[in-house]
Parts: sequence; structure tokens; C-alpha cells
Amino acid sequence: MSQQYRTRPLGSRAALNEAYDTALLDLDGVVYAGGHAIVHAVGSLSAARDGGMRLAYVTNNALRTPAAVAEHLTELGVPAEAADVITSAQAVARLIADQLPSGARVLVIGGEGLRTALRERGLVPVESADDEPVAVAQGYGGPDMPWGRLAEAGYAVARGLPWFASNTDLTIPSARGIAPGNGAAVEVVRIATGAEPQVAGKPLPPMHRETVLRTGAERPLVVGDRLDTDIEGAFNGGVDSLLVLTGVTDAAQLLAAEPRYRPTYVDRDLRGLLTGQPEVTAEGDVVRCGGWSASVRREELVLEGQGGELDGLRALCGAAWTYAGEGSCGLDAAKVLARLGL
Repeated sequence: MSQQYRTRPLGSRAALNEAYDTALLDLDGVVYAGGHAIVHAVGSLSAARDGGMRLAYVTNNALRTPAAVAEHLTELGVPAEAADVITSAQAVARLIADQLPSGARVLVIGGEGLRTALRERGLVPVESADDEPVAVAQGYGGPDMPWGRLAEAGYAVARGLPWFASNTDLTIPSARGIAPGNGAAVEVVRIATGAEPQVAGKPLPPMHRETVLRTGAERPLVVGDRLDTDIEGAFNGGVDSLLVLTGVTDAAQLLAAEPRYRPTYVDRDLRGLLTGQPEVTAEGDVVRCGGWSASVRREELVLEGQGGELDGLRALCGAAWTYAGEGSCGLDAAKVLARLGL
């Protein structure tokens, strides 16, 4: 089935950690939320690694350095080295370095992860629009970043300096819920200046390029919780993806997904790396998975049968995506999802 036009999730007889050589794992909402590991993440990742799968942690969060992220993962029980972590700060730093000479001064709006990545590319981070920067780099600065930093970016961008953003995720998961992400801060500067940044992070090609260069993956599997970054990034890179329901995306959003947001596989959490995926079959307009069958009748999603809730969701994805074709399924899914407890 074409990566460009998926009508149902795929099955896999082999466990995913055997079918793919490298898992390209998002962090926020997949491995952890705030300072705590997501349930089943630690054990699942350890088992996948012990089974021979390489684990690479790919995050749009540019706040922390790879070393700091690796240290945090290790504290949570997931041993990791700095080389295992790829951040949007690294991707945007490469993007800037490709366009500016070594030693160029770059105004940094963000955290230490962005500063470190720029220095690694031979660029010089500065803190003020009056420090003679020749470009602006903006990344997530954390919940305590002062409003004045956005004003500083606005001053520099309004002067015509090229503007680069690590990513444009509007939200970010935290231990307390969903918080504004770097994309929300980027919108502030965009509104103030009317300018448009060059963006490096998922789902755009610079991040995929950075990931491939750093991991050397031959059979990668993107694992994420967001349709509009993780899954779309896999789509843009032409690789398979696993959506886990531990972060931003809920079941209703999944059913409404346009083709570029449709994952190859769906599972509740990272335990999905350790198992095969059930076959999802279609006979005409009826899609089956496990003991469930799903279809669209009279402009209504219909679910019949019984079994595990994830099998029911996979069947519903097939019915909704087939109905929507190249668009988004706008049918009300509340009734069928309630039956699954999702």
C-alpha cells in the first residue's frame, strides 16, 4: 500500500523491534511527560534494545542539550548517551550553518540546547538585537522564558535579519497537562513582524536529514504521539511510523486524519514495539481487525463485533480513512469510540 495514500493501518507478523533496525522515538508524550516516565516506557525500551533494536531519541524540544536529555533518560531508567539524542536545535543549527559563514553572530531566543548546537556548528550565540547578529534562532525556552526575549526577537526580525525556528509545535505535553510550545512563541514574533521563519524541526526535511545523518538507520520506524509532527515527518521522509496514544493525539483525531497524518501502526503505548501488529483487512467497504468490523452506513460510522479496544480502533481507522479518501473524515465518532472506551 502506498505511503502516500494509506487507507488502513498495516499489520506485522514480526514484532516491530525485529522488523525495523532503529526506532526514532519522540520524547515528550512518548517516553516521558515532564519529569516522569510514561507508563510501560522504561520496560518496553529496555526490552526493545536488548532485542537488538537501536534506540534514537528525536525531539523537537530545543531547550536542553543532548547530554542533558541523555542524563534525564538515564535517571528515568532508560540508559542513553548524548549521541543517541537528536534535537531540533541541532537541525536548525545545521540549517543556519549551511547559509552563514563560520563565526557568524546569531541572536538566540531559547535555551542552552540551542546555544550549544550553534557553537558546535561554529556560530556565535548572542543575547541582544544590539549585539550585531546577522540572524535570529528561536527555540523552546521553557515555561519561565521572559516575555522580553520575544520582544528581542521582534526587534531583530523587524530589521530584516533572517529568522530561523527550531520547530513550530503549538503545544508541548507536561506533567500538569498540555502547555504552549515553541510554535506559540513563534506566532508572537510572526504577528509582531509579519515575517516568516525558516523551520527545521519535524515534520520538515531538515530534521529528517539530521536524524538520518546521525543514526545511519537503514530500516527506521518513527514512533510518536503527534500526527502533525511525528507522523507527518515520517510521511515526508517516506518511512513507516507507530502512533502511541500516550500524548497529544486522541482516537477521534486519529480517525479524522488526512493521508499525511495516517500512521502505519497504532498502539496504546511503547509496548507496541515488542509485538506484531494485527492484520487489518478490507472487503469492499467493511474493514476488519480482530473480532471487530467497521464501516460507514448512511453517513455514520458503524462498529460491530467484540474484542480488544485497539483492534476496534484499527478497524475504525480503516473505515474512516477509506470513506475520507484523500481528505479528512468529518463523521461523528463519539458513539463508536465510547463503545471502545476511547
